Amino acid sequence: MLKPLTLTVAALLCGSASASLQTQPLDDLMTEFLRTNQVPGAALAVTHKGNLVYSRGFGFADHAKTKKVTPTSLFRIASISKPITSVAIFTLVDQGEIKLEDKLLDVLFPKQKHEYADVRMKEITLRHLLQHRAGWDRQRSFDPMFVLAKIAAEQQVAMPPSKLDIRNFMFKRSLDFDPGTETAYSNFGYMLLGLVIEKVSGQTYEDYVQYAVLTPIGISSMTLGRSTPPNRAVNEVEYFDDTRKSVAVVGENIGSSVPTPYGGFYLEAMDAHGGWIASAEDLARFACAVDLTGEYFLSTASTAAMVARPPDSQVQAKSPVYYGCGWSVRVVNDEGAKNIWHTGALPGTSTLLVSRHDDYTWAVLCNTRRNAKGQELSGRIDPLDHQAVNKVKKWPSPLVDGLKDRK
Repeated sequence: MLKPLTLTVAALLCGSASASLQTQPLDDLMTEFLRTNQVPGAALAVTHKGNLVYSRGFGFADHAKTKKVTPTSLFRIASISKPITSVAIFTLVDQGEIKLEDKLLDVLFPKQKHEYADVRMKEITLRHLLQHRAGWDRQRSFDPMFVLAKIAAEQQVAMPPSKLDIRNFMFKRSLDFDPGTETAYSNFGYMLLGLVIEKVSGQTYEDYVQYAVLTPIGISSMTLGRSTPPNRAVNEVEYFDDTRKSVAVVGENIGSSVPTPYGGFYLEAMDAHGGWIASAEDLARFACAVDLTGEYFLSTASTAAMVARPPDSQVQAKSPVYYGCGWSVRVVNDEGAKNIWHTGALPGTSTLLVSRHDDYTWAVLCNTRRNAKGQELSGRIDPLDHQAVNKVKKWPSPLVDGLKDRK
């Protein structure tokens, strides 16, 4: 049994910060953003130096408009699940259970033979998976997480296919490029990292993340989401998607037309790359724990590896923006200070998590994905969040101190 990490404080960011005149720029931002982009509901939490200084819900959490979004409302966070998976991998690295250069096949199948179609798969490392450099490119082929009927038919299994069915299906196909030579965003690669966590820890992916990542930093309400309405979590919002329909891949109506957020994709199989639900306060708490100084949660070596620039082309090497291990990274000055962030998007969901170099973090969650013009909400609100935070001249006193006793 792996020992959980211990932190210097029992819990972070307890409570909610109410509205005040001091934070009016944030109120104005969210109110106007919901109005102009026709967003049914959203939540925003902001921290400064580890303390919760703002947390509010806006709009409605349900289609009947009888429930309002609160600071603790739970949303599908989609691909913000990837930083969570990355941190879980690094806890195993810090405990000496794995190394970033370990080969994927050696970890999943120790001393066992396994069939795979492309000999290059033997070269895939855990670092490749974390950096989206393992060899799969959904632009050249497809994203297996969204072709489940094809997978079930080829694997001769019932719908929906399991994560192992998806893995076996993909291992029968060639890679799109040599591992480590390119960067191409891969949901499937992070699904494999979830299987690595299960193999190494001996626990389910969710149990290990709860045990080694969330519980030690005081998060108790985050959980993996479910695909269909009967299984929606208590305090989880409903999702709006312009009444679009999809063919159900899960639930009681497989093969029938359903609202896309409720059966049009299999959220349970997306656990490690897109399956978590959380409140904005949960995510702010998580971001505060990922301290790039390496003095708080992960080791200095792991935090450095998590935000290190991958070896890429000369053009990308000159860019201040790149993808590290589970985080998008922007180098903001000559001293190497970094902002890290991640977005998430699924039908009915748009999310953003930012940890800025000047000790601000924020999370904004919406229960629809795009505005009427088809624009992703996370991309629309990202610069506006920076502007609104910068406009606040004095923050209200936090309800509870956060990380004041960290080294």
